[in-house]
Amino acid sequence: MQKEYPDKSIDFVRCIAEGDLVALHTHQIWPGNDQYVTMDFFRFGENGKICEHWDAIQQVPEKSENPNTMF
Repeated sequence: MQKEYPDKSIDFVRCIAEGDLVALHTHQIWPGNDQYVTMDFFRFGENGKICEHWDAIQQVPEKSENPNTMF
């Protein structure tokens, strides 16, 4: 993806690890200033390789219905 979208940026807002589980909360900014909040969840096997991955992605709205932020 880095080769296809060299101007895309990803900021890691939160990284949490416990045992064989890792959770990432990120803020992605794509070319054209499209912004997304993402959550990625990983489970690692005994050999240290990813054996499961789940994710959720949502575009950051230009105007929020409440004062809460996504970050």
